Amino acid sequence: MDTRQHTEVDTVIVGGGQAGLALGYWLAREGRDFVILDENARAGEAWRQRWDSLRLFTPAKYDGLPEAPFPGDPLAFPPKDELADYLEEYVRRFDLPFRPATRVDEIRQDGQRFIVISKDHTWHASNVVIATGGHRIPKTPPFASELDPRILQLHSQDYKNPGQLRQGTVLVVGLGNSGAEIALETGRSHHTVLAGKPSGELPMRHGRTAARFGLPIVRFAGLHILNLNTPIGRKVAPRFKSMAAPLIRTKTKDLTASGVSLVPRLAGVSGGQPVVEDGTEIDAATIIWCTGYHEDYSWVKLPAFDEHGSPAQTRGVADKVHGLYFLGQEFLYSAASATLPGVTQDARYLARRITMTSESAVVPAPTAERRMA
Repeated sequence: MDTRQHTEVDTVIVGGGQAGLALGYWLAREGRDFVILDENARAGEAWRQRWDSLRLFTPAKYDGLPEAPFPGDPLAFPPKDELADYLEEYVRRFDLPFRPATRVDEIRQDGQRFIVISKDHTWHASNVVIATGGHRIPKTPPFASELDPRILQLHSQDYKNPGQLRQGTVLVVGLGNSGAEIALETGRSHHTVLAGKPSGELPMRHGRTAARFGLPIVRFAGLHILNLNTPIGRKVAPRFKSMAAPLIRTKTKDLTASGVSLVPRLAGVSGGQPVVEDGTEIDAATIIWCTGYHEDYSWVKLPAFDEHGSPAQTRGVADKVHGLYFLGQEFLYSAASATLPGVTQDARYLARRITMTSESAVVPAPTAERRMA
């Protein structure tokens, strides 16, 4: 016997991060009937769960969602907890229908309607927007299980601060932005080795000067030049999706200057110890895997994915499933699609598409609004 509560709604947004909230704002302006479902207990919680010292790469002037500029110094790079608080306040300010602590276990279809199922609730909707991103499962190499059990292994999603680490050498695996930032931090208290090769480096020093002069150019290119409407955007899109982003704030010269040892990519295990491509064995007490995530859409029981398991979509609109949309993913439409400026642009487009194609009746838009603290 199904004891779940059942609710009819025009649109279900799965994921209450910046992408889902931006879309919620635009849907509210269009007078749509919708709900935002998020598995976390509070809006912004996904940011709070990341490592303690994390700061945004974009300056505050580019970190706001629609109609709510990010507070404070526009050229500063906010800490992750400030962004989390901002997102929580955004929900309150615009009175968005945000339902926390709701993990979606399955999405399927019954005729023309979608069925969105959680532990104790089922929503029946004309439209569903997946704004979670597909990268749910931390990625580590198969040989990680062969490492000496005395080595502490953490994925970057579990790393908080150097207080977690064991005495001895720290091996950080993966020279993307997360790996570079974490290695720079752990290098202040532990001998740190960083294994990997960067895909590139931002050709400017990150900071206030870049926020004033250089990053506006990067932002414009990411939104308006490197997108799927331009030949160059279509050419670089596969590379953006398959490779780590170039190093932005922490560069290789910063790492070496701080005493972090750079070594080739990790190749395997010998005698329980990690070994890099040149054959060097690393005597590590702690390994931090900054190796990304696997896509996982197994909970979406719809024919909406290509042969690689990635969404088959055009600018966020599912190619084969009418009424299904995606938002907040890497190069969904532009190189900036997974960033705060990019999700705002993509969310506005999807809100218009949903409004134009929805068969549900229009209901009055919410009017409650509070001032941003």
